[in-house]
Amino acid sequence: MIVDTERLQAYRGQLTCNFEQIDSIFTECMSAAVGCLSEKGVKDYLDGASLICMIGRGAEPVLTYLEEMPQVARQLGEESLSLISQTVWKLSRSPNGRAIPPFLQTIAEAARRLGSPEMLTYYCELVLDFMERTSSSIHGNQAATIPSPSLVDLLERIPGLLNELSIQGLHNWLEYGLQHYLNHPERQRDYFSLQSPDSRAILQRERHGTLYMDHERKLDLYMRALWNRDELFVPYTSAYDQLRKPLPYFDDRGIRVPDVYDDLSQVRGIDRYRALLAHIAAHKRWTTVIVADNYSPFQRIAIEVFEDSRVEYLARLEYPGLESLWLRLHPAPGENDCDPEKESCIRHRLAMLSYAVLNPKHGYSNPDLLEFVSRFYQLMQQEIHSTGDAAALAISYIARTRRQADLSSSIYFTDTEVDYRDDNRHMWRFIEEGDEEEQFDEERRPEKTEESGRLPPRLYPEWDYKSRLYRPDWVSLYESLHPSGEVALINRLLDKHQALAKHLRRILDLLKPQQYVRIRYQEEGSELDLDVAIRSLIDFRGGAQPDPRINMSHRHDGRDIAVMLLLDLSESLNQIPEGCNQTIRELSQEAVALLGWSIEHLGDEFAIAGFSSNTRHEVRYQHIKGYSEPWDDRVKARLAGMQAGYSTRMGAAMRHAAHYLEARKAEKKLLLILTDGEPHDIDEADERLLIEDTHKAVQELDRQGIYSFCVNLDPHADNYVQDIFGDQFTVIDRVESLPRKLPELFVSLTR
Repeated sequence: MIVDTERLQAYRGQLTCNFEQIDSIFTECMSAAVGCLSEKGVKDYLDGASLICMIGRGAEPVLTYLEEMPQVARQLGEESLSLISQTVWKLSRSPNGRAIPPFLQTIAEAARRLGSPEMLTYYCELVLDFMERTSSSIHGNQAATIPSPSLVDLLERIPGLLNELSIQGLHNWLEYGLQHYLNHPERQRDYFSLQSPDSRAILQRERHGTLYMDHERKLDLYMRALWNRDELFVPYTSAYDQLRKPLPYFDDRGIRVPDVYDDLSQVRGIDRYRALLAHIAAHKRWTTVIVADNYSPFQRIAIEVFEDSRVEYLARLEYPGLESLWLRLHPAPGENDCDPEKESCIRHRLAMLSYAVLNPKHGYSNPDLLEFVSRFYQLMQQEIHSTGDAAALAISYIARTRRQADLSSSIYFTDTEVDYRDDNRHMWRFIEEGDEEEQFDEERRPEKTEESGRLPPRLYPEWDYKSRLYRPDWVSLYESLHPSGEVALINRLLDKHQALAKHLRRILDLLKPQQYVRIRYQEEGSELDLDVAIRSLIDFRGGAQPDPRINMSHRHDGRDIAVMLLLDLSESLNQIPEGCNQTIRELSQEAVALLGWSIEHLGDEFAIAGFSSNTRHEVRYQHIKGYSEPWDDRVKARLAGMQAGYSTRMGAAMRHAAHYLEARKAEKKLLLILTDGEPHDIDEADERLLIEDTHKAVQELDRQGIYSFCVNLDPHADNYVQDIFGDQFTVIDRVESLPRKLPELFVSLTR
């Protein structure tokens, strides 16, 4: 697409980068970008290039980004623009700047092989995790100044690796090298540059299965030729979700398919893809949506099995060869494998019925099963039948075969999973949203309305220390304003500590900034910097590129700090410590009231928020004071209404607090966490997992330039707090001293 001169000049003005080399390719790059991006996408494209220009690595990374990213965005969507620019920014904030050119030079081919935004996100996380581990493994505490010995070698070989491996295979190959050569730089380089024999051997071991990207065109032609459907395929990986295996599904954004299929039951991987797509195409042609709220969970499971069998029967009438393919992939459960007296056999009974419908030579003798197989075929002989008819038959089958043990928590799973079928989310419509659909439908939550009063969730990853990978979009965080209480309560607390406040005021007066200093070379500022302006005018008249930073601004000398106080509001705050007559929550209120008054007196930017959690599906983040709000009665009222409950999923809350803190323009940023215990939640049995995730969050904040510090009130905190925060913590054993110690601690941290 040709861009007119006026628009081109406007776009060039948005790109805050003055390298002369850019001018020779800018027209061509912008034509490619405008042809495939929305107006917002073009802005993100130019913002990303401007960000890369700021890293101080010369013109080459900017040129590569401008040339490659339109193609990547066309393949994987405009969200990839900010993902790549932010990844480059993180690389630049480490000693691994040399890795930026090969990362950008190979990103287009990596994106083509990966095939979806989620997979590209996993790839970027793999690169950053590899960088962090190989940079910190050799020199311990000096890791921040030592570049990775092998990151450049790895990135140069990424296109070849992704041509041979799935993302799971790449992860396994990387893990082997990191486990064996983390502390041997030369052998590490040999491994990740594919020079060592064991590197090639592990690569050969992980090179298995049928990669979706190698057969994308074949599968597209298959859907067009047999089913007359032009579909968008979006690959996913099971490498990052160990607790709940992801399943294929489809919605209005495309068909989600695994990125790799191994041969199974003497069926080639490509034929497993065909079996899956034929099943999905049958659903798209014959399944209609029904209301889920009318049925129990057991009834829904049965309806899905009967509807799967119905659409497959119709597909077999049109393409008889599908029967043999599906039959080889369908499990054949034994009739007596499950004991209905000891465990729930509902999945087993439904899998037998599904197999019996598919295979007339099933050999089962159960009279109920035989009756309903016969009734199923009678339904299929009718001239007209629908999803609703299959649902009615399924409900009858569940009612006839119900057993007391079906309610048991011990469920029989062997030979009950039909591998080539999708998860059937497309056939349900929920009127009242509940836990069942929350597992897979969080992205459909409505925007905040006056009726609901609730913002949609922010999704955050969580670190799995066992696999050393993030669980993407694992935690749902809901934010809201904290309910208000009686403002007089906070005023009484401040009056109670008048003597301490007077002492603090004397200290704070010494810390307050005394004079203004000039900040020169600003594109926007409060007044013109004459020296720079005259120099720029001379450059302009002489034909050179003038410096646009002709303004200056002022700030206080000595303090430029933004603070976020993050309060743990879990149930344990309602406890009364030994020797006290107040709860931890009440003592925390006093301490935060004094701290808020102190920071307001200093004039620092600060905000206060509290958090608690009720499983990963509901982390509550409640705003008590925003950065732009003064320390007034509205804020005091929210603090007075502070209530405690639920659990402590700290990592997600810290990431969300950093989201707001990172946006501040202060020179120094402090996240101060006040908690009375270790991270935990009721849905996580592994005590170490949330500790390790919070430690990972601390590392993420460090890379963002945010200093996190924990004030812990747990007398047993020594068992875990150093694992999370390193030396960035203090433990207050005598909780009753918190109102005095918290403001003093803040003063010492920001002196």
